[in-house]
Amino acid sequence: MKVTVLGAAKEVGRSAFLITTNKTNVLLDYGVLIKREPNFPVHVRPKDIDAVVVTHAHLDHSGFVPSLFLSKDTKVQAIGTLPTFELSRLLLEDMIKISGFYLPFEFVDIMTMMNHSKILQYREPISIKNDLKITLHESGHILGGATVLAESNAKRIFYTGDINTRGTNLLRPADLDIGKIDLLIIESTYSQSEQTPREQSERDLVEFANEVIERGGTLFIPAFSVERAQEISCVLKNNNFNHKIVMDGMALKANEIMLRHPSFLRNPDMFKQAIGEAEWVRGWNRRKKVVKEPCAIISPAGMLVGGSAIFYLQEIAKDERNGIALVSYQANNTPGRILLERRVTMFNGKEKRCLADVKRFEFSAHNSRSELFEILDRIEGTPKVLTVHGDGSSCMRFAEEINEKYGFDARAPETGEVIEI
Repeated sequence: MKVTVLGAAKEVGRSAFLITTNKTNVLLDYGVLIKREPNFPVHVRPKDIDAVVVTHAHLDHSGFVPSLFLSKDTKVQAIGTLPTFELSRLLLEDMIKISGFYLPFEFVDIMTMMNHSKILQYREPISIKNDLKITLHESGHILGGATVLAESNAKRIFYTGDINTRGTNLLRPADLDIGKIDLLIIESTYSQSEQTPREQSERDLVEFANEVIERGGTLFIPAFSVERAQEISCVLKNNNFNHKIVMDGMALKANEIMLRHPSFLRNPDMFKQAIGEAEWVRGWNRRKKVVKEPCAIISPAGMLVGGSAIFYLQEIAKDERNGIALVSYQANNTPGRILLERRVTMFNGKEKRCLADVKRFEFSAHNSRSELFEILDRIEGTPKVLTVHGDGSSCMRFAEEINEKYGFDARAPETGEVIEI
């Protein structure tokens, strides 16, 4: 087997890896790098591809998959869990609304992708041309998210995608019972840093939420619509937050999808209760009223780049009694990063000082440095290792450390690089 790196080389975004055997060509993810003009992975011809495995719905892993389905007669098979496809469709359709001018596909191509999907459960193997076996394992990252084990000719590749071995309020920990492998493709997002322990982040957030509401303010929590918004709702519920919780925006559609798939959740009853007890805001009349009430409002977008979050930010920022809790990653030059660093908001092209109290809390669904090394501690065999899905310095340093500590042949690959096993 050989692997060609088509994306996520020394960068976070456009994850894409091509596995080639004697008979098959299978993609592991085919994502985009979200910018004003999206960046795409290295092009492949759909007619040369037998299947694409979609590890999870986030656009940096799924965002370019519809480009493989521009023809209804395509032979490409899309492989993933049912929640992954349902959530991918939600996010892809939203991306078309926002960035459609820059994309080579339309809504109809998403439907073609769905019609060519092969739904798998975790640990349910599928054989492609009787030459390559693919098995999905639970990743702990978002609902339906998976790692991938690919096997052919007695060689085995394990691709972590985005992984979380500690689990969350929503999800079980990643399943690492994979056996001996010959190649490991591992994310490097936080390979050089330790995140705040989840228990502390939860306590700090709930304490801040109570402070804001008890002084008569409203707390706004901008959060990614898929996983983060629901996780925060469960965090508040599980930590005895006794005030009203409000959810808005695309998170409501994600709620509906997640409620349909209880078997993928760590505690389905708790999730159903937490989401069910939250108020779902569906119109502007209620939105304009709730922003003045003592409650916690959870709404996309997580980086404040669009959605109903813009309205909430404008209103919440006007009153010093209010609070804003940033619980999602804030990319450079996004409104969320500007708010965090400079305490200003941008309204109609003009800067305005944010009077509300702004705090950041770490709730990443990725492994921290120590947890990534725990994965390596459990690896059987002496595999080659590719460190991907991180900035350049993180990927390179992580590869050096793996080589030094374990003696594995580890490298931070370049885009277009080919690795044989």
